[in-house]
Amino acid sequence: MKRNKMNSTQIAQLAGVSRSTVSRVINNYPSVPPETREKVMKVIKEHNYFPDMSAQVLAGKNMRNIGLFIIDKGSVSSDPTSNMLIASVIEAASSHDYYVLTNIIRDCKSPKNIERVKTVFYQNRIDAGIFMGADNHEPFIEELIAEGFIIGIVDQDLPGRNEPNRIVYSFDNENGAMKAIDYLVSLNHQRIGIINGDIKRHAGSARLEGYLKAMKHHCLPVRKEWILQSDFSSMNGYNSMNSFLKTNVELPTAFFAANDSIAFGAIRALNEKQIRVPDDISIIGIDDHVLSSLFHPPLTTFKANFSKMMQSLTFDVIKTIEQTNNKGIKLTMDSELIIRESCLSL
Repeated sequence: MKRNKMNSTQIAQLAGVSRSTVSRVINNYPSVPPETREKVMKVIKEHNYFPDMSAQVLAGKNMRNIGLFIIDKGSVSSDPTSNMLIASVIEAASSHDYYVLTNIIRDCKSPKNIERVKTVFYQNRIDAGIFMGADNHEPFIEELIAEGFIIGIVDQDLPGRNEPNRIVYSFDNENGAMKAIDYLVSLNHQRIGIINGDIKRHAGSARLEGYLKAMKHHCLPVRKEWILQSDFSSMNGYNSMNSFLKTNVELPTAFFAANDSIAFGAIRALNEKQIRVPDDISIIGIDDHVLSSLFHPPLTTFKANFSKMMQSLTFDVIKTIEQTNNKGIKLTMDSELIIRESCLSL
């Protein structure tokens, strides 16, 4: 059925009431007598009338829209984990009758991109925003929080920032990295390297810190040649390992990859050089990518319930929209070791 382009004045005339009464019915004010409400609703249904949303905004009503902003230079559609995270947000929002408007930000340094995101907030098209893949300190996100917009963030650690409109859910990055090194040491590995992620992101800096702390705790030497840099993608995991192998530096007995995607790329580079995992070198990941159990060899890693994390983050964002917090929300998700076949005991 096509929408009838009527306005509230016309609805009021057909129902024999004032325009303000139509407004009170639409906005569900309790002061409207039941028989009047029924009469107005009958006309609204007969003429398939929907109120102008811009008028709702001016009246201070929620739009029931949440913005989901994914900061990613690669192909989000080809990554099953990203798709799972997006679906988790949509399912959680839908269960509370909220819509999710999704946008991929390729370049946070582009003024045009940032202006486009800010416009969505300043024009009140959304009630809150959720950001995935942001740097630990992303200036335009901090600006939105300072302006009072409700912002949910995946993985951030900014001590002292407890604004009531800041909702942060993080993986236990540092502890997860330390547990990965502990497991390798339990398999008698002493020469352990790391293929790290984007150091500007909280997960990158915290996982590197966890690696360094665990190596120190076990009194193991850290060789700078064994600290490889990547960006949390399989392609850069491959490139980092490929570049390392060209240096002919002595291999460690094991590498900790700062996420499973990095591990996939690194193993591919090792395979091309006929270096076998785990016979010649062990690889342990973190995050438990949806493909990790199907990879060859199946990847030993640390599992976190990211679907539950995104659902809980979305619920807390909605609660903050509907009732003011006294202070910000910060929660950290733990992980568990999943032993598969990519690590060998020496």
